[in-house]
Amino acid sequence: MAALLYNVCRGFVIFGERSLLLRGYNNHRTLVNSRRYVRALRRRPVAVVYPDGERQRLIKSNEAADKMNQKLFTQKDKHREKVSGRAGSQQWSGHVSACAEESPQMKDKLSGLRFEKAPAGDNRLAKVASVAWSRAFRDKEGKVLLEGRRLICDALSAGAAPQMLFFSAVERLQELPLGKLQQAKLIKVRYEDMKTWSDLVTPQGVIAIFSKPDASRLVFPKDTRFQSVPLFLLCDNIRDAGNLGTILRCAAAAGCERVLLTKGCVDAWEPKVLRAAMGAHFRLPVFPNLDWDEISKHLPKDVVVHVADNSIKAPVPGQIEKGSLDDYSESDSDEESDDEPSLPCLKPQVYYESWAQRSTALVIGGETHGLSLEARRLAVETEGKRLFVPMAPGVESLNSAMAASILLFEGRRQLLQLLDKTLRRTRSKIYK
Repeated sequence: MAALLYNVCRGFVIFGERSLLLRGYNNHRTLVNSRRYVRALRRRPVAVVYPDGERQRLIKSNEAADKMNQKLFTQKDKHREKVSGRAGSQQWSGHVSACAEESPQMKDKLSGLRFEKAPAGDNRLAKVASVAWSRAFRDKEGKVLLEGRRLICDALSAGAAPQMLFFSAVERLQELPLGKLQQAKLIKVRYEDMKTWSDLVTPQGVIAIFSKPDASRLVFPKDTRFQSVPLFLLCDNIRDAGNLGTILRCAAAAGCERVLLTKGCVDAWEPKVLRAAMGAHFRLPVFPNLDWDEISKHLPKDVVVHVADNSIKAPVPGQIEKGSLDDYSESDSDEESDDEPSLPCLKPQVYYESWAQRSTALVIGGETHGLSLEARRLAVETEGKRLFVPMAPGVESLNSAMAASILLFEGRRQLLQLLDKTLRRTRSKIYK
């Protein structure tokens, strides 16, 4: 009996559900299906027969074995359901609330939005990436590309119209205001594909295509409008995308009423401009690609236009600044056109002196091309001045974005100070 048990135990090997029994007799080994033996071991005897012929019936069942077997079968069933559920979710794309990867709480928050899963080889994301790279395509199609949760949320809050949204995970979609995505086409893509076509080093997992926003139709935050001052910013020949984005961000922080961009500026909807602006496009009106004839329509009638000269040095008392009169004085040259009148000089003024006492516009020129002739003319017509920031000797010029931030916040300070004086006078008259 002991030898038989030893041979059985030595040859017993189990391989999962389809295990095999390895037995050896006289150096011959045979593979036999072990399921019969396992089933036999699970059986319980009905009665026990002793040598003297006495028979004892077993009434009590092996409850511990029953519980163990039930637990094993339950775990096996759960594993099968989990595997089948994963296989089904890979082939399904459609209703978000029925997706296998979502929890019950997520189903309620997604509000029954529908999305489609991009199949392998889908090049729609590659096509829409051309919106970010081509200004001609943006102007022709009237579309802009926004990437990142914060920028997309700012655009949706301002009333911009989304057309298509790509996301890598349902959790990224849940972070957006779902009620404003009813009209957009939602497409789930792999994160690897999004990383390939994204303009960021580490994509946030969400990219959206919007209709090009119209500044006159957007709804801006109330707190921004209530804290704005009658200060207007004109960007003239700003060619660097990073500088323009920083200038727009400074204009929003300083409480400017609106920003006007001439045709010589870089496109305001380039990805680099959008990243540097940090949502400023949706916090104050930005009117791009304007002619100088159109700029006057966006300014009040009593506005005073000043130009920022970030290369001028502090003038020495009693000495005429070199170039300040030559650029604007009358010329006797025969080559000058009779249709273009000569311009008087614009007086230079330090930025911290009083210059913002009513509706004020500030012109910031590009570092390479500088101020245009039209900007100087407009400043002369409105009796504006050339504002400069004193610099230490040896410094050539300030960055245009840095000069804009200094002048804009100084203009805000002067306008708020003027408003405070006006309120005090009004209160004193009322109490008298």
